Amino acid sequence: SNKVIMPVKEFVVIGRRTPTETDKRLLRTPEVFRVRLFAANEVVAKSRFWRLMRDRKKFKKAQGQVIAVHQIFEEKPDLVQNYGILFRYRSRSGEHNMWKEFRDTTRCGAVDQLLQDMAGRHRASYANIQIVDVQILKPEECQRTYVTTFHNSKLAFPVPHSRRLAKKNGNRFQQIRPTTFF
Repeated sequence: SNKVIMPVKEFVVIGRRTPTETDKRLLRTPEVFRVRLFAANEVVAKSRFWRLMRDRKKFKKAQGQVIAVHQIFEEKPDLVQNYGILFRYRSRSGEHNMWKEFRDTTRCGAVDQLLQDMAGRHRASYANIQIVDVQILKPEECQRTYVTTFHNSKLAFPVPHSRRLAKKNGNRFQQIRPTTFF
């Protein structure tokens, strides 16, 4: 079946354990947790938040409440940057920590590339990947060759087949096929 893959967005989900009667009597407020994560929409973001709370803090949705969900937008979405992503993923043989680097204009774009790459190379689905950290890297901090290749300022992409432009006042339509090899 063909799945439509929605691009991921970045969310901040804030939640806590629901205050109990004892908490109210002793004037205690439960600890508030703030999680920054990537998901297709708010519903999936909340679902991933509850999964993290269940695994790490030992309470689930029935014992907690979501205070707020906010989508985070990029400040400069037109600037190409190097991103380093630290993540864990679950494979058939166990849990693995990994580090990958990507060039993109946004954090979400870099995470999208990561998800596509992991699906292609390791057959890892979105549900089995936990993103630990996304960092913006300086060119000298990059380690992977497929990223450092693009740091050359004299990098050029020659066009092997190009049409010669028509003369300024010449015929726009000609009866012969254009030559693209020069």
